[in-house]
Amino acid sequence: MQLAAIVLLTFRELWAKKIVIGLLIISTLIWVMLTFALNLDIVEGSLAGVRLFGQDATPGETQVNEDTGEVTRELFSLERIVIEIERFVAAVAYWAGILLALFATATLLPSLLAKGRVDLLLSKPISRAGLLGGHLFGVLLTMVALALYLFGMVWLVMSLKTGIWAFHFFWGMLVVVAMFFVMYSVVTLIGVTTRSAPLALIVTYGLIIASLIFTGKDQLVPQINPPWRQVFLGFYHVLPNFGEVTMVVLKLTGNEAVTSWYPFFSSILFGAVLFAAAFFFFNRRDF
Repeated sequence: MQLAAIVLLTFRELWAKKIVIGLLIISTLIWVMLTFALNLDIVEGSLAGVRLFGQDATPGETQVNEDTGEVTRELFSLERIVIEIERFVAAVAYWAGILLALFATATLLPSLLAKGRVDLLLSKPISRAGLLGGHLFGVLLTMVALALYLFGMVWLVMSLKTGIWAFHFFWGMLVVVAMFFVMYSVVTLIGVTTRSAPLALIVTYGLIIASLIFTGKDQLVPQINPPWRQVFLGFYHVLPNFGEVTMVVLKLTGNEAVTSWYPFFSSILFGAVLFAAAFFFFNRRDF
C-alpha cells in the first residue's frame, strides 16, 4: 500500500506541474497531423500515389527497360511508406521525446527531497528504498503510458489508412522507454546526492551529446594514439551509448535484424549501476 501511495503521489505531482498534460498535447499533435497529412491514392487495390504534407512521395529506385532504354521511377511500396513514417515517428520519440521528458521530470526528485517534505515522508511507515522505488516506478509507469499513447495512436492511424498492421513498431517503443529510464538514472543519482535539477540536466544532456562521438568509434579509434585510445574505448564501454542505440530503434521499427545489441545492453548496465548507487546514497544520507 505504501508503494502505491508513493506512485500515486508521483503521478499527482506530474499532473499538477502540467508535465503529463504537455506531453499528451505534443503526442496528440503528432498523430493528428499525421492523420491529415498522409493521403493515399489506391486504385483497384494498388498504390497509385502518396502525398505527405501536400507533397508527392519521393520516387523509389530508378529502373531501366532493357529493350527500349526507357528510364522509369516507381513509388515506394505501401509497406515501405508505412515503415519509413513509423521510423520517423520513432526517431522523433527517441530524441525529442526523451529530451523533453527528461527536462519535464528533472525537478521531481529534488522537489521530493526538499527539506520538510522528505522529513514528513520518511516519518511515515515506509522504508527509504520504498520511497525512492515508488517515485521511480511512478515515473516509469507515466512514461510507458505516454509512449503507448503516442506509438499506439500513430500505429492505429497508419494501420487503418493503409491496412498494414505493423506490430513490430512497438519493439521500438520499448527501447525508447528503456533508454529514457537509463538517462533518468543520471538524473536520479545527481538528484539524490545534490538535489540540483539544473546540474542533473546538464550532466545528462552532456552524456547524450558525448554519445554522438561514440557513433564514429570505428573511424576514430585507428586515428587515436595509445594510451588515449584505451581511454576513449574505456569511456565507450562505460558510458551510455545513446547515439548508437538510435539504430537499434530504427531497425526494430523497420522489422530488420539488429546487427549489434551491445550499445543497448551496455547502456542498460550503466543505468542499473547508477540506480544502485542512488539507492545506496539515499539510504545513507542524513536528511
